[in-house]
Amino acid sequence: MLVVIGILIKILVVVGITQGAVAYMILLERKVAAYSQDRIGPNRCGSNLVLPGGFRLNLPFGLLQPIADGAKMILKEDVIPSYVEKPLYILAPAISIIAAMIGFAVIPFGPVGTQAPSGVNFQIAPGVDIGIVYVFAIGSLAVYGVILGGWASNNKYSFLGGLRSSAQLISYEIPLGMSILGMVLLAGSLDLNTIVNYQDGHGLWLTRWLGLPAWGVFVQPIGCLLFIISAFAETNRLPFDLPEAEQELVGGYHTEYSAMKFGMFFLGEYLHVITVSYLTVILFFGGWDAPFLNQIQSDWFSGLLKALVLLVKVGLMVFFMMWVRWTIPRFRYDQLMDLAWKALIPIALVNLVATAAIVELLRSSH
Repeated sequence: MLVVIGILIKILVVVGITQGAVAYMILLERKVAAYSQDRIGPNRCGSNLVLPGGFRLNLPFGLLQPIADGAKMILKEDVIPSYVEKPLYILAPAISIIAAMIGFAVIPFGPVGTQAPSGVNFQIAPGVDIGIVYVFAIGSLAVYGVILGGWASNNKYSFLGGLRSSAQLISYEIPLGMSILGMVLLAGSLDLNTIVNYQDGHGLWLTRWLGLPAWGVFVQPIGCLLFIISAFAETNRLPFDLPEAEQELVGGYHTEYSAMKFGMFFLGEYLHVITVSYLTVILFFGGWDAPFLNQIQSDWFSGLLKALVLLVKVGLMVFFMMWVRWTIPRFRYDQLMDLAWKALIPIALVNLVATAAIVELLRSSH
């Protein structure tokens, strides 16, 4: 019973924190956009706010802007056009957000197992040996929400956005999946925690000779680059946001959506960004590994510090994805497809074969 209660508490904490994180990620994105365009961005909401009783609240940087945006989404009129396929139209945003949320079940938010403080695991479902397969399987379900939303809207622009998204996600899932197989071969496991532990305590002779940590970005640099590029396409972020291209498709697959249903698509997209950022850090940037953490003796202090290190790395990855969005222009659709099938997939195959050969040579030498 205590185990079930602990899991429920973890679920509530993860859901609450990720929802709040998405709200303030939107504020961060608006600030990054403003900075890249030499503007100030949101800076009014929260300043000179008069509370009941005459108290004044003066928060800087527009910190209450996410609350105002969320209230606007909830309070706007929820319009359902008469020509849509209503059951699927309503189901599509729900699929999108559910697929984004349940992927967090196996993602470690800090040290797990022997590295975790006694009695605490920073993971909802620890001990899943095929965690990375689960994340990829759940992540691929999100495309159903996009396709159903585009088709059920009975709008040509929405339908084209759904078709684009299905082709894009199917194409880029191939290099995305192949890019991580190098780290899987090196670590000898599909478990995310085992992959982090490998980066913490191992390394190829080249990284040891150069004095570098055994992070995936150093032992699998090509795989890391392929994963990040494919992740941008999987999350429909610029320069790969062709399913929503406003200049061509008005708004893409969610053209006919308003109020909270549109907000659910929006929330699902940002939750995917968080998931991808965690995966990138865990697979290629050492997870919660940092050189100075191995010297700390206290289990609890070390565990919390490792969780904080992981959170900082994920925050930097999220910022990088936003920075790229407001820096690089959008690809044409033929360029998008050519990049996946003519460049990323062949490079991923060569990288996988080379890594398999190196792993076999290392094993035979021992």
